[in-house]
Amino acid sequence: MPDISQVLSDTFLRTNALDPRESGNKTYSISQLAKEFDITTRAIRFYESEGLLSPEREGRNRLYSQRDHTRLKLILRGKRLGFSLDEIGELFELYDSSSTGELAQLSRVLEKIEERKQILKQQLEDIQLSLHELKEFERQCRQRLRQMRSNH
Repeated sequence: MPDISQVLSDTFLRTNALDPRESGNKTYSISQLAKEFDITTRAIRFYESEGLLSPEREGRNRLYSQRDHTRLKLILRGKRLGFSLDEIGELFELYDSSSTGELAQLSRVLEKIEERKQILKQQLEDIQLSLHELKEFERQCRQRLRQMRSNH
């Protein structure tokens, strides 16, 4: 798993990553994005329907900008870190609507990281408890099996 500070610096904290002025003229088709990120075109259209991507239209074709490309990368990384699409969208909105986008975004990301860490810690405790209970149950079953075999 990559270092969280690197993930954040590479993704949510890069101020110009979501800046429409940084986008240049490069555009991507939906199939190019799907191939590059190894996801389905349906997933990309879903992210679009959720308001996370906003491609230009050229007839029936969608043209995704560098900004959309970066957002898709952020969406996928955010999901890998356990953020919901609503949380990812909230971070995008913070950046888009705030003159102090990076500061507000950084504070919110840190809150989300802490929330996610607490969830993962609880899940880890639950898993450890389940493993302990399974081992104990296994021990009892093996003991009972030995008893049954010795009686026959």
